[in-house]
Amino acid sequence: MQSISRLVLASANPGKLREFRRLLAPLGIEVIAQAELGIPEADEPHLTFVENALAKARHASAHAKLPALADDSGVCVRALGGAPGVLSARYAGEPKSDARNNAKLIAALAEVADRRAHYACVLALLRHADDPEPIITEGTWHGTIIDAPRGAGGFGYDPHFLDGETGLTGAELPLEKKNELSHRGKAMRALIERLRGE
Repeated sequence: MQSISRLVLASANPGKLREFRRLLAPLGIEVIAQAELGIPEADEPHLTFVENALAKARHASAHAKLPALADDSGVCVRALGGAPGVLSARYAGEPKSDARNNAKLIAALAEVADRRAHYACVLALLRHADDPEPIITEGTWHGTIIDAPRGAGGFGYDPHFLDGETGLTGAELPLEKKNELSHRGKAMRALIERLRGE
């Protein structure tokens, strides 16, 4: 298996770009954002995180002719049958808005006692667009949804997502602690282990 020295990140999120660059630098892997190469965002038509992550990575890899990494993630609420799920970023429609998404989620849970939820993240790494053996890792982060937002950090549903272990919301946790607990942090550590093994 050839080692990877450069890859394209199939995301326009500057926070994700910084995070992946920081985590992959010790492995000698340079991370380039797809926007830097003029690659448009891929469609995400699928019902599962893994299918969307693969579609995004395949799209970026085909355009860039480089290995590609994509993540698909969201919050899944048990009482809502897993919603918002893959629609987390666009739960309240376009344009994307964290405030409107959170308002819609809290409204959907207005009469609901069971507030259990988890964040899910799937990472897909393709060595080339036709790679028959992508590296796929996943992570979950369990908690509950609270009505009143708490904390100024994080993004997305973090102010309403209460971590069961610390009693803090995703927006209250210090970044290092959040990376340790979070779905993306767990998926990323699993990916790094796989890359080290190769």
